[in-house]
Parts: sequence; C-alpha cells; structure tokens
Amino acid sequence: QVQLVESGGGLVQAGGSLRLSCAASGRTFGTYAMGWFRQAPGKEREFVAAIDRSGANTYYADSVQGRFTISRDNAKNTGYLQMNGLKPEDTAVYYCSANRYVPTTPAQPAYWGQGTQVTVSS
Repeated sequence: QVQLVESGGGLVQAGGSLRLSCAASGRTFGTYAMGWFRQAPGKEREFVAAIDRSGANTYYADSVQGRFTISRDNAKNTGYLQMNGLKPEDTAVYYCSANRYVPTTPAQPAYWGQGTQVTVSS
C-alpha cells in the first residue's frame, strides 16, 4: 500500500510557475514508478508526466514538454512536478499516482493522491 498526498497547487498568472509535491507513505516508495495526471472540469483525466523508479527516465505529454519537469527524491519519499510557463489551459486538478510500472494512461496507476487544484489566470 502507498498513500500519496499532493501539495503546492494554487492560483498563478499566465507565464508563472508552480511546484507540486507528492509525499508518499511507506518505505517502498523507490519500488514504484510515479505519474502526474490532470483533470479539467468537464474533461477526462489525462496524462501529464511520469518517471521511472530510479528517476533516470522521464516521459511527458506533448502539451507540457519543455515547460514541465518531473523529478523524485526517493530518500525523502517525495515526487515533484515543476511547472513553468503556465497557460490558462493548464488549469485543472492535478493528481499524482504510483504504479509498479511507468503509468502513461489513467487506467494504469494502482494508487492515487487526492489531487491539488491549479488555476492559471489569463
């Protein structure tokens, strides 16, 4: 079992930055790949970024490539999503997830956090 708690969401102007954190419980955090997903009102949950267990390999949706950076610190049981150059279309609830294998679709993760709201004003 892994419990995930996101933080760091908020309101930011277009062009600004936010850093989301995902704190994981348990001492097996390093055995799970991590993913970030988001869901805007009236839309389906979509993949944002993922990182493998060691942090050596990362994956991004085309819409965030070059603007967002996913990372993790296994010693701190924490994952991160650095978001730069935010756009109004990035507005959504952001969820972190954990899975034995790198999750790139919403059907894959075994564990989810409760989500954190990110709102980007124009």
